[in-house]
Amino acid sequence: MPNVTPLKSGKEASVLQIDGLHAYYGESHILHGINLDVCEGELVTLLGRNGAGKTTTLKSIIGMVGKREGSIRYRGQETIGLKSNRIARTGIALCPEERGIFFSLSVEENLYLPPVIAPGGLSVEEIYQLFPNLEERRHTRHGTRLSGGEQQMLAFARILRTGAKLLLLDEPTEGLAPVIVEQIGDVIQKLKERGFTILLVEQNFHFASALADRNYVMEDGRIAAVVHRDELSEKEALLQEYLGV
Repeated sequence: MPNVTPLKSGKEASVLQIDGLHAYYGESHILHGINLDVCEGELVTLLGRNGAGKTTTLKSIIGMVGKREGSIRYRGQETIGLKSNRIARTGIALCPEERGIFFSLSVEENLYLPPVIAPGGLSVEEIYQLFPNLEERRHTRHGTRLSGGEQQMLAFARILRTGAKLLLLDEPTEGLAPVIVEQIGDVIQKLKERGFTILLVEQNFHFASALADRNYVMEDGRIAAVVHRDELSEKEALLQEYLGV
């Protein structure tokens, strides 16, 4: 199926614009000409079954795949030729599915660890307002003492310290209890209200669609459909076909 050309959301400025993106792991060709854009202050989701290419798309944006071709522009700057550390310093942050917490450090030490890449990062006090559980655990060390939900909150909180304004969130609710999923959703909504731009990969369609301005549906490394918030009901059959929701 050919890629779907994304429809503009009506906002003027694309913070992130991807055109004809191909990505490879070794000899494996994973992404086949991805086109998408994310505008200032939007929350956009990447939906699709396992293996559709969602996580690879996020890793391609931040430069964590073996080879990329095409164009990835962040605030007008081409990043396709930059290394990951240079891309991060443009103001993009990835919260990976595997979380990457340093369990030899306390919760608070983890929060002080990320480098500041731009002004406007959240203070530790602001983090604790968003995630009260982390304040209760601020001196806790060792991952076995943190629940899965607390680990996810900590991974999420660390990227908010950096000052990045484009947040790439990879499966933030996977394996979490419903009450924690609800807390994560509340935090994401608050960040959107504060002006953060968010690209969210999710398997939980009902969680994602309640937050998103637009949904890109991926299949076999391609964009198969674009569904806007106000089209969800009329395109339910299409979403059933691609996602089985």
